Amino acid sequence: MHSIWFGEFMGTLVLVLLGTGVNAGVTLRKSYAADSGWIVITTGWALAVLCGVVVAQAFGSPAAYLNPAITLAAAVVNGHYAQLLYYWSAQMAGGLAGATLMALHYAPHWRHTPDPAAKLGVFCTNAAVRSPLANVFSEVVGTMVLVVVASAIGSHGVASNGLAGGLGPWLVGSLVWGIGLSLGGTTGYAINPARDLGPRIAHTLLPIPGKGGSNWGYAPIPLIGDLAGGALAGLLLHYAKF
Repeated sequence: MHSIWFGEFMGTLVLVLLGTGVNAGVTLRKSYAADSGWIVITTGWALAVLCGVVVAQAFGSPAAYLNPAITLAAAVVNGHYAQLLYYWSAQMAGGLAGATLMALHYAPHWRHTPDPAAKLGVFCTNAAVRSPLANVFSEVVGTMVLVVVASAIGSHGVASNGLAGGLGPWLVGSLVWGIGLSLGGTTGYAINPARDLGPRIAHTLLPIPGKGGSNWGYAPIPLIGDLAGGALAGLLLHYAKF
């Protein structure tokens, strides 16, 4: 199979599998990576993005959006909205599948971790300090930085210097690493609705021992904040004519 839909599905699956996988490795008891900290988590997510991008491209999606907010930003820039749901369905399905595979991979570890909130944090994000407006703002800012800098990496000015070809995915991974280190401490930097909503659905559906609730009351914050950030960044890029 080789298509844009399958490329977005496979790329998002790999991104979420590896990203939530580093969350699990650091969080779950009896893991060799337990308690290794924020640097490991942000590095793991950066490499997860790198791997997701190259897999998406290999399976048929040259753009490798892997993120409904980035897809929306691209639609705002070029004015073409017809394929939004096509991309979003692949990305959400990939997020759900990736989180499910992660949960199966760590199957023996869930019963050794007594804290339901810690288990939920493996799958999806939450605010360090609950303040809905501030939390939405954090997601808007993080997503705007993601979209604007990723677009700058692929811009004519950068590409003409030979940086955006083979180095493009590495630079995008480094961008996600930087966002996590600098801006991620407030909300866990979802900056991608598929990364948060897909795994949250998986947490709801899977029979994880002692898992507790899925905190659906927080779920609109990364969804609204990330899509708003993508749309705003798209408007900026549209008028800046990158």
